[in-house]
Amino acid sequence: AAMAPGKKITARIKRTLPVRGPQAPTLSELMRWYCLNTNTHGCRRIVVSRGRLRRFLWILLTLSAVGLIIWQCAELLMNYYSASVSVTVQFQKLPFPAVTICNINPYKYSAMKDYLSELDKETKKALETFYGFSEGKSKVRRSVDEWNSSGSDFFQQIPLLKFEDFSKTATDFHSGQKRKIEGSVFHKDSSIVNSGDSNDIIGFQLCDANNSSECALYTFSSGVNAIQEWYKLHYMNIMAQIPLETKEKLSYSADDLLLTCFFDGLSCDKRHFTRFHHPLHGNCYTFNSGENGTVLSTSTGGSEYGLQVVLYIDEADYNPFLVTSTGAKIIVHDQNEYPFIEDIGTEIETAAATSIGMHFTRSRKLSKPYSDCTETGADIPVENLYNKSYSLQICLHSCFQKAMVDSCGCAQYAQPLPAGAEYCNYKKNPNWMYCYYKLHEKFVKEQLGCQQICKDACSFKEWALTTSIAQWPSAVSEDWMLRVLSWDKGQKINKKLNKTDLANLMVFYKDLNERFISENPANTLVILLSNFGGQLGLWMSCSVVCVIEIIEVFFIDSLSIVMRRQWQKAKKWWNNRQQERPGKPPQSGDLERQGHDNPVCIDEDLPTFNTALRLPLPQESPLPRTPPPNYSTLRLETAFTEQLPDTLELGQH
Repeated sequence: AAMAPGKKITARIKRTLPVRGPQAPTLSELMRWYCLNTNTHGCRRIVVSRGRLRRFLWILLTLSAVGLIIWQCAELLMNYYSASVSVTVQFQKLPFPAVTICNINPYKYSAMKDYLSELDKETKKALETFYGFSEGKSKVRRSVDEWNSSGSDFFQQIPLLKFEDFSKTATDFHSGQKRKIEGSVFHKDSSIVNSGDSNDIIGFQLCDANNSSECALYTFSSGVNAIQEWYKLHYMNIMAQIPLETKEKLSYSADDLLLTCFFDGLSCDKRHFTRFHHPLHGNCYTFNSGENGTVLSTSTGGSEYGLQVVLYIDEADYNPFLVTSTGAKIIVHDQNEYPFIEDIGTEIETAAATSIGMHFTRSRKLSKPYSDCTETGADIPVENLYNKSYSLQICLHSCFQKAMVDSCGCAQYAQPLPAGAEYCNYKKNPNWMYCYYKLHEKFVKEQLGCQQICKDACSFKEWALTTSIAQWPSAVSEDWMLRVLSWDKGQKINKKLNKTDLANLMVFYKDLNERFISENPANTLVILLSNFGGQLGLWMSCSVVCVIEIIEVFFIDSLSIVMRRQWQKAKKWWNNRQQERPGKPPQSGDLERQGHDNPVCIDEDLPTFNTALRLPLPQESPLPRTPPPNYSTLRLETAFTEQLPDTLELGQH
């Protein structure tokens, strides 16, 4: 059948033009086709420019433009996750924070003497041995037979030591004998190892109960610090064995601590305070805790409209070895936050009026990917032991307590108990002191991993405090004021209070300006795409369609060509391997694949002369590719089908 004119033209074009575009057989032809057809002018100039110098310059300019685009786009991506900080100030009625107040002395010394008698006796003996300090006849002195308690035995195991020279020779205050001390020396007054160049250093030695050769020696340049640290060590042992109900009775009640109370110009009493027991500070009382679902607020700033309380400190009933200062500690916090009064509490002086002005600030940070903070702490693999909203301090303390339970088998006394654990004491856990000090050393050096796991909270509230102090009561009003307060205290006129037993506290908003600090994304997706388009247009006169074209050519088409080449090489290798096997005839399929390296030749159009030579041969006829001449005289195959007898005989001769 005759070919249509349109198909003849198409066939002639296919015969004339080389294979270009995505179906190009090689990468070089694909790149040449792209440079001639792309809208980016630099690539086209590389191909059409005449002369090596001009072509080299265009290659250099194009590569420089591509490098600048990559650099600028990388900067845009990195800046995409940056945040801008905005500060908003509003004047409005503010919720009043929770105010937690604790006596610096956690328990009444008169009520604790029965529990601390042995420890106090050992402490006074150490003072007498090392410093010649003597009170005369001690009120807590007991008979010699009472020294056989488990507490006395433990005091003898970890006595105070006095070091005299660099050779680690120490005097045991209990026996008065000098002995050689082995173990690593750590100077507790700083973070460095003690050099031993100071004489008369006080300290104590802690050894592993399972391995007596493993010891650590803790020294202090100040005898006061050494005695207090040693006293607290044994104090926690004793307090860990006393039930919580008993400790609450040994501490101060609300009636003991609070003398007068005013809030927002109105009188208040102990019913506005909520008690909670702190391991180190005894009974503490929180004003406006929100426990009943109500949070007080204030609509006016100034000292007259805040919280005003007079505290009864009772200095005469202080433990002389546990605390060395007199007064109270307070902390201002949100109702959902735990009051870490031992870490960030503010001390209040006695015989003084302390005014604390507040500025309220709310802050909110952006979470990932803008910053490494947590919204609720649910993504932190540390159990919250405080039953309060998440904070960094809660996470760190909870993490250390968990490590303490895992490593030492018991919990540290100053922090809440994990489920199923109990506080450490020398009766059940004789090795806990050495374990605790070694673990705390790792915690300070950030070797426990707690600092790496715990994150800042994304949202938090902060009250910036400004403290001022004035003498109180004044000399002219001291007499009548103390008498009235004594009457209010219930002591009538028989005994007048001492002003060193009292502390006046005022907590108030200096102004009602709420400052809100927030982070906002510095870039949005629309701005990012616009910046990308500006960079592409500036350096390469390119658009989004151009970018899609680059992705198609350099990734899809190039990968297709490479994979096609590899597949053809693999097929060729396999065919050669099959043909090399002995006794196996060549397959017809091998012959069919000859002349089909270029897949473009496989189409529905009639083949040209060149492509016809590469067409597969029929399977039933092994005729040569070029047919023989059509001469009738050469058709011998059909004329003589059998051999003549005479020719057969000649062949035999």
